[in-house]
Amino acid sequence: MTKELKIIQSREVFSFSMDAVLLARFASVPPRGRIVDLCTGNGVIPLLLTTRTNAAIDAVELQPRLADMARRSVSLNKLDGQIRVIEADLRTYPKEAGNGIYDAVTVNPPYMPASTGDKNENEHYAIARHEIHCTLDNVVEACSRLVRTGGKVSMVHRPNRLIDILEAFRRWRLEPKRIRFVHPYEEAEANMLLIEAIRDGKPSVKILPPLIVYTKEREYTEELKQIYYGSGGSSAAGEAREERE
Repeated sequence: MTKELKIIQSREVFSFSMDAVLLARFASVPPRGRIVDLCTGNGVIPLLLTTRTNAAIDAVELQPRLADMARRSVSLNKLDGQIRVIEADLRTYPKEAGNGIYDAVTVNPPYMPASTGDKNENEHYAIARHEIHCTLDNVVEACSRLVRTGGKVSMVHRPNRLIDILEAFRRWRLEPKRIRFVHPYEEAEANMLLIEAIRDGKPSVKILPPLIVYTKEREYTEELKQIYYGSGGSSAAGEAREERE
């Protein structure tokens, strides 16, 4: 049965995009246990994960306004019993929470180094997009410390950072196991990367078939339609409510 989700977002602060939806569908999650989503924003990934697991999910967000939006979205969907929103810095959260306490970690981190990008964009978007408060290495270290041995870490990022990601994963004892490139069109270069690793896993990685977003007619491919609207999950976003203050 399809589960419609109501998600609060704001064009001024944060609007989730396809990368969050794809990560929520790509990540391997246990049926029960504990999951943490880092850089959770307005909580869209934990909300989507509730359609796939009964595990307890912690959603960690640095920005107070985004954490508040996430809490209200959780309450709006009556998921307070499964999702807990935590306002915290991922760089210090492992010390506060404890090492190896989660079975799985998901993260949609800032993609761009702090020295790149448009300096005129608002603070909320700048923090979400640029490595202002955490570097890629900070993110991977937090993932490694939080997940148990044998637990899985799933990340969405950009293809041009692949080597940096692989180096950081190996440095922090996360062994890459699955990689999938996402292409806007069949003939276009990949513009998104999905990667999953296992804490202290043995070396062996699978490169999955490419995921194509649009047909030549600029419509979603059948696989994208299944990801967004397929049976047994939510219709990707359900209803996105615009926040007005």
